[in-house]
Amino acid sequence: MKTYAKFLLLVLAFLKLALAAAPAADSDDTAAVKAVLKDYKTALEKRDAAPAAKLFTPEARVFESGGVEGTFADYLAHHIGPELGEFKEFSFRDYKVDVRLEPPLALATETYIYKIVLKEGARVIEKRGVATSVLKKIVGDWKIIQTHTSSRNLPNTNSTAK
Repeated sequence: MKTYAKFLLLVLAFLKLALAAAPAADSDDTAAVKAVLKDYKTALEKRDAAPAAKLFTPEARVFESGGVEGTFADYLAHHIGPELGEFKEFSFRDYKVDVRLEPPLALATETYIYKIVLKEGARVIEKRGVATSVLKKIVGDWKIIQTHTSSRNLPNTNSTAK
């Protein structure tokens, strides 16, 4: 009976340690997912999205405001890359991100207000935006496998869609 009690205590101690470690692992994964999204946002703000390609899987799908953009490579070559070249400024404020882990996936929602200043004519566009992204942990690194962004005009502004 003493052996059974010791075994039971050992099992309970192990479970307690395992349960205590799980939130730490979740916290680390959540922080890593947020870092990937921050790196992508930073690349956009620098108006050079090419370095962000490493954050996406080669087959990652990109959707923007109801449009199918294809892979990130397609999006970079035919949409966001050329578009960033027309911007004098691209910045974000009121940025918030929520991450839900569903191993081996992470589901992320970002909300923000973005500001674009065009090079030509210095026209300013400010919009409220939201992005939903699916990331997958691949060989220890979180990669974006799908992302969708959309935006709408801010109340009481004359911003127009891109």
